[in-house]
Amino acid sequence: MTATLRNPEEWQDCFFAKLARPRTLLDLFDTIPGVYMYIKDAKSRFVRANQVVCQVVGASHPDELVGRTDFDFFPPAIATQYVAEDQRVITSGESLSDQVWMVPGKNGVPKLYLCSKIPLHDRKGKVVGIAGLKRPYEYSTEDSAGFSRLASVIAFVTENYASDIDVTQMAEHVHLSVSQLQREFSNKFGISPIRYLREVRIGVVRHMLEHSDLPLAQIATECGFYDQSHLARHFKSSTGLTPLKYRQRFTHR
Repeated sequence: MTATLRNPEEWQDCFFAKLARPRTLLDLFDTIPGVYMYIKDAKSRFVRANQVVCQVVGASHPDELVGRTDFDFFPPAIATQYVAEDQRVITSGESLSDQVWMVPGKNGVPKLYLCSKIPLHDRKGKVVGIAGLKRPYEYSTEDSAGFSRLASVIAFVTENYASDIDVTQMAEHVHLSVSQLQREFSNKFGISPIRYLREVRIGVVRHMLEHSDLPLAQIATECGFYDQSHLARHFKSSTGLTPLKYRQRFTHR
């Protein structure tokens, strides 16, 4: 029978010190489907990311991310939020668990993810970076019975974002009052249902700007905005760029 170790951390440190290439452990990142995993330094530059992250940013190999930041892959307003959260962990030295984020899917429609980040320390105790992951919200163990109701609202928005829908229709869809829906949705996801609808529409607009030559007026109509100016106003508020600037910078064609 193996004796209980008095200092498990010291034993672990000894084991890892024996490895010729400790970073080969990071190859396991790529075996976890649907989960974003990454390591960044204290300046929020990628040190390593898995293939799921590569797919989102359009990189063919994790090495293409090394030394770059979220500002190289995302609009300024979105990158700023990612980096700001990194710096909260780096500055405080404290972990963050289960922060709700909306991450665009393949068709641009954002999906809800839970993000956790931990600080990484050097041998002197200084924070030199972070490690983080994002996992789909539905994998969370904290889901309550109310989540299925809110998931129905999310599905309703995903299926009808191009139509003239509002928060009243969302509430009626799940037999709640508007105030009940707003309270439950905001408490669970940290944003209002109408803000979620707008971000879904913006996500699809981003996808269409990246992958098509469609005129902005047509994109506005197909994504549920009143007109081109209505879209442009909300798009810049969400991303920090005008639709034209966004298309010029992030087109994948």
